[in-house]
Amino acid sequence: MCGIVGAVSTRNIVPILVQGLQRLEYRGYDSCGVAVHEASLGGTGAGGLRRARSTARVAELMAQVEHERLQGATGIAHTRWATHGAPAVSNAHPHASYGPGAAPADLTQAGHVALVHNGIIENYETLRVRLQSRGYVFASQTDTEVIAHLIDSLYDGDLFAAVRAATQELRGAYAIAVIHKDEPHRVVGARAGSPLVLGVGQGEHFLASDAMALAGVTDQIVYLEEGDLVDLQLGRYWIADRAGRPLAPEQRPVRTVQAHSGAAELGPYRHYMQKEIFEQPRAIADTLDGIEAVVPELFDGAHTAAWRVFQDIDRVLILACGTSYYSGCTARYWLEEIAGIPTQVEVASEYRYRTSVPDARTLVVAISQSGETADTLAALRHAQSLGMMHTLTVCNVATSAMVRECELAYVTRAGVEIGVASTKAFTTQLAGLFLLTLALAQARGRLTSEQEAAHLTAMRHLPVALQAVLALEPQIIGWAEEFARKENALFLGRGLHYPIALEGALKLKEISYIHAEAYPAGELKHGPLALVTSSMPVVAVAPHDALLEKLKSNLQEVRARGGVLYVLADADTHIETSDGIHVIRMPEHYGQLSPILHVVPLQLLAYHTACARGTDVDKPRNLAKSVTVE
Repeated sequence: MCGIVGAVSTRNIVPILVQGLQRLEYRGYDSCGVAVHEASLGGTGAGGLRRARSTARVAELMAQVEHERLQGATGIAHTRWATHGAPAVSNAHPHASYGPGAAPADLTQAGHVALVHNGIIENYETLRVRLQSRGYVFASQTDTEVIAHLIDSLYDGDLFAAVRAATQELRGAYAIAVIHKDEPHRVVGARAGSPLVLGVGQGEHFLASDAMALAGVTDQIVYLEEGDLVDLQLGRYWIADRAGRPLAPEQRPVRTVQAHSGAAELGPYRHYMQKEIFEQPRAIADTLDGIEAVVPELFDGAHTAAWRVFQDIDRVLILACGTSYYSGCTARYWLEEIAGIPTQVEVASEYRYRTSVPDARTLVVAISQSGETADTLAALRHAQSLGMMHTLTVCNVATSAMVRECELAYVTRAGVEIGVASTKAFTTQLAGLFLLTLALAQARGRLTSEQEAAHLTAMRHLPVALQAVLALEPQIIGWAEEFARKENALFLGRGLHYPIALEGALKLKEISYIHAEAYPAGELKHGPLALVTSSMPVVAVAPHDALLEKLKSNLQEVRARGGVLYVLADADTHIETSDGIHVIRMPEHYGQLSPILHVVPLQLLAYHTACARGTDVDKPRNLAKSVTVE
């Protein structure tokens, strides 16, 4: 969601800015733009701020800037996911301020101040009214334009001072990068609630919302912390805290980060989502690589030993959003059954706004693919503010804010996930959460050496088992052809597989735009059964577990009402294909790890249904990959 790239250099940085935006395209966006200081090339000659903006893809923006011969050694760029104001050029970033009075007719001229922003300014309406009373004219519907005008109103020859003063008045979340017409070799940035990194180069410096944007440009990265301001100039930079006090280099160290480019090769696949589904055996193998035993040290933080934390807690609170929330819901079954530890799972965006009962002996587990999910970070900080200081994250990005802010961490190795609909990040989260379950069971004296060995053997077999599941793709394509003609679907599961039904429904609605809901199968007769007709396909996850016979009764309830069933059944469930019942046999029953296998056919069903309907699989409408705003 919303990508930022900025640079101060002695060379034309427009290609670098646009390339950075291309690396962030996977996050999702509906407009993009770039602004440069033309006087920054070749000294202090004529030229001011110019910009180009588009509601097309970044490739079209590149063609536009080439046609307009936009060049500069100082500049900023942005991909926007719409919050305030519809996707339109007038609402696209960078936004500009021309000072009090009417804006010029040529809006490619970016006036006094040009700015890009990630986040949401909560008090923008109050600031807008005040700035309008001072003569500022607003050309967009966004909250971001308020920041540009506010900085202009505070500018008195020092851009850093103006940005710092402006941030004191902002309420909400922001990561910003700003340039000014009177300072051709300077970019100023600030962050609070949204990520921003500094890239250190040879005589040139960069800003980005994600280190990936700078892959191939620099691997020297400084992660800015909450409230930081940063001043980039030729050959130098400095960082200050919210109060403007300079920070020593050791307080914000430079790290070598090998960021992977988002422009990964598709190879034989049609879409990144398909590629990532088929990468799951390798992703699971990488996530489990080197694990010979279940030991607390697998979760150690930079300064905290996990065994101490595990001895000091007697319950678990899981905070997450979307797909990560469903991985947490699955983990609850494991944690309570295997580790015997009471577990609560909360939607992060709800948890922080309700009155809850804190318990200092709680392990707060935050789950996120990116480690920058705004709602989950805010919920984590809320839990800490309530005195729950034992925190752990399961995350796919080792350098993310969530890893830095939690006591403990388990970093999965899914690799870069470009498709907006998460697949391999979900299954690797499940693998990490199962390991956490085993570690907590061991700490509580509930895991024998024989049980540990059996669980680890089963986990090591997962990549092979996943390959066998992926071989079911041709059968799933047949189902997808039927689903593509539908507008509604129901998903059913019981026990450990109810969250997998939820995840399957989410995948279908995310990328095919078919309305889908999931229920515990036992809830059918308490309301959802009223929806069942011959035109409502019902997907059932049917492993051979203790609830199988109960599930079979629920399936008969569907058939009795004329519903058409699509069942993912283990080999020995004795559920057969017949009139109105379509069955795909899973290669093997996998016990407590079965959710990791059963979710894969649901991912493939969503993918091939979306392909049949002709939707934009990797960039579904209205959605973003990394959700960095509330």
